[in-house]
Amino acid sequence: MKPTIVLVHGAFAESASWNEVTGRLLADGYPVIAAPNPLRSLSGDAAVVSSILAGIDGPVVLVGHSYGGAVMSNAAVGHDHVKALVFVAAFAPEAGESIGELSGKFPGGTLGETLKEVPLPDGTVDLYIRQDRYHQQFIADVPAERAALDAVAQRPLNTTALHEGSGEPAWKTVPSWFVYPELDYNIPLAAHRFMAERAGARESVELPGASHAIPASEPAAVAGIILQAATAIA
Repeated sequence: MKPTIVLVHGAFAESASWNEVTGRLLADGYPVIAAPNPLRSLSGDAAVVSSILAGIDGPVVLVGHSYGGAVMSNAAVGHDHVKALVFVAAFAPEAGESIGELSGKFPGGTLGETLKEVPLPDGTVDLYIRQDRYHQQFIADVPAERAALDAVAQRPLNTTALHEGSGEPAWKTVPSWFVYPELDYNIPLAAHRFMAERAGARESVELPGASHAIPASEPAAVAGIILQAATAIA
């Protein structure tokens, strides 16, 4: 039985951001779930994904993009049928570490200067990338027309999720694969290299000239490393 591949999107995106990758995985005969990620709090978001994992029979390859990497690192804990983690331009925080800390750990990130804040009644703030900055900041290596559509459809990250520390991460016990872009302005390249090394990645692939949104801009490469992980656990 082929493993189920569960895809977890990150901030400023939504489940359809995986479409180009999903099509390739389905064509190879893999069952796929593009999980909803509420983007509200790390612990709450991980609980949502954990509930989805609990309903899957058989082995799982869990894949996260951007903030989705932190979510899956927490969601996979306690699920022995999760056999591989694939970090796609994604955060892999240590216990107690937030994605806000990780993104500022190394120079090169420019996300902060592109954000629009929307205060909420509960005292938290939702963060969006300004639409006029979205193309260059998030997804520079796709046509402007596609970037404009994605900018409109983006879902915000709440500040609670940005600052909440991770629980004990699954990457300490579950084999991991990393694929990340050279020209990532959300998560600096040095941070990707640091996290992959720290996690003891089975494979670490760097994509020259690629932007943060590699599920959209480099779907063949992303699908390729997911399939590599799926084959390795078979």
